[in-house]
Amino acid sequence: MKQVVESVVELSLPVAERLIVQRTRFADHAGGPRIAVVTGTHGDELEGQLVCAWLGDAIRSGRWELRGTLDVYPALNPLGIDAISRNVPPLDIDLNRAFDLGQTGQLSFLGPLTDGILESLMGADAVVDVHASNIFLREIPQVRISKANAASLKPLVDFLWIHEAATVLENTLSYSLNSRATPTLVVEMGVGMRITPEYARDLVTGIGVLATYLGAFGPDRMSQPLKSPLDSEEGKIHHVNSPAAGLFLPAVDHSRKIRAGQRLGGILSPQTGMELAEVVSPADAIIFTLREYPVVMEGSLLARLFEPARGGVAP
Repeated sequence: MKQVVESVVELSLPVAERLIVQRTRFADHAGGPRIAVVTGTHGDELEGQLVCAWLGDAIRSGRWELRGTLDVYPALNPLGIDAISRNVPPLDIDLNRAFDLGQTGQLSFLGPLTDGILESLMGADAVVDVHASNIFLREIPQVRISKANAASLKPLVDFLWIHEAATVLENTLSYSLNSRATPTLVVEMGVGMRITPEYARDLVTGIGVLATYLGAFGPDRMSQPLKSPLDSEEGKIHHVNSPAAGLFLPAVDHSRKIRAGQRLGGILSPQTGMELAEVVSPADAIIFTLREYPVVMEGSLLARLFEPARGGVAP
């Protein structure tokens, strides 16, 4: 097994600096399937950093036998990570809305960056695009995937969200790769500016299952237990928004099952200490998104719930 760190993009910056995007390539059996894992598109999303580190460790330790190529990209937006900025400084442009925009005007700086990233990823048998949530919401590990790719890829995480907007939105990395016949799925998990080790561990296992299914890895020698993910097409998604401005204090834990009418939390007035509104569940469901940042305005998203189509959820 060969391990090589190589640069896929190098750009000159002001003050004699350089922007460098690197990948680590783990390769064996030339001609075998190629899996790529990318993260760090947004500089305030750090969950994928640990996933990349643990994937490399899993290969080196022999957890899986490598039967193809694993490419790991820990930081597509290294300037953003260094500056703790979601967007690319100094332009303050969202890199995940800047693919295939051409080379005109202000965006000419990003053209070589996005083109280089796409060129290095095209042709992979699968790309896993790892994101964290923002600082406001915590997400259970979930795959957001288009219907076109849902049948051909078998990711195993807590929740499979067949959600067209996440992968079809133009100028995202996943849209650009899918339009180039490079199957790409988007993973969202955790919370911004933080790392959740248990989520990273689950995702490493899920990526291993996907790579094994595609023939890039041999069987998992550690026999990790796998989860059967919930499927959004077999139920209904509920969005719970704040009825008032104030402080949101949740009364339930993230990723828990909840009954219709059960208290999700309350909106408190920091001015008077009074509860301005009670927030309850609209259905028997599972909480897969929960508000992390307590200050809310009227209409702020507090939670997303998944209601299974058959049989509801156990108490």
